[in-house]
Amino acid sequence: MATDVDDAPGTEPAEKLVAAPISQDAGFLLAKLHAAGSVLNNRALAGFGLKERSYSVLALANSDLEPTQREMAEFLSLDPSQIVALIDELEKRGLVMRAPGKQDRRAKIVSATAEGSSVFRQAEAAAREAESAALAGLSDAEVGELKGLLRKALWNRGA
Repeated sequence: MATDVDDAPGTEPAEKLVAAPISQDAGFLLAKLHAAGSVLNNRALAGFGLKERSYSVLALANSDLEPTQREMAEFLSLDPSQIVALIDELEKRGLVMRAPGKQDRRAKIVSATAEGSSVFRQAEAAAREAESAALAGLSDAEVGELKGLLRKALWNRGA
C-alpha cells in the first residue's frame, strides 16, 4: 500500500507540517513539547527504576511540604487510585513511607525515606539534564521565562 509521505523527496514531513495552522495552537504545542520531554525524561529516569509519574511522586515526597495522597493526586492531575498504585510501588522499594496526617489521621502523608532522598537526588540530576535537552533551543533566560509563564497560566503565579 503506497502512502503520500514520500511525495517530496528530501523534505522531512515534520518540517513541512510546521507551516500548518495547528502549529500556532498553544494546546498542541504544549502537548507536543510534553510528549518529546516525556521520552527524554523516561529514558533518563529508567536507570533509577522510575518514570515521570513515579518521579513526580518521589519529588513531592522529598519536598518537606508533607503532601497527602489526595493532594498529590489533585496536584498531578491523577486519579486517586493511580496515586495509590504509584505510592505502593515506591513504598515496596523503600523509597517512601505513609504516615497518618497531623490534622486528620485518615489522611496519609507521604514522605521520602533516606533511600528515597538519595535516589531522588540522583534522579533529579538526570531529569534536569533531560529538561535541558528538551529545551536546548532556548536560552537560560527564555527557559526561566517559559517556566514563569506556565506557572502563571496554571496557578496565576509567576516564577
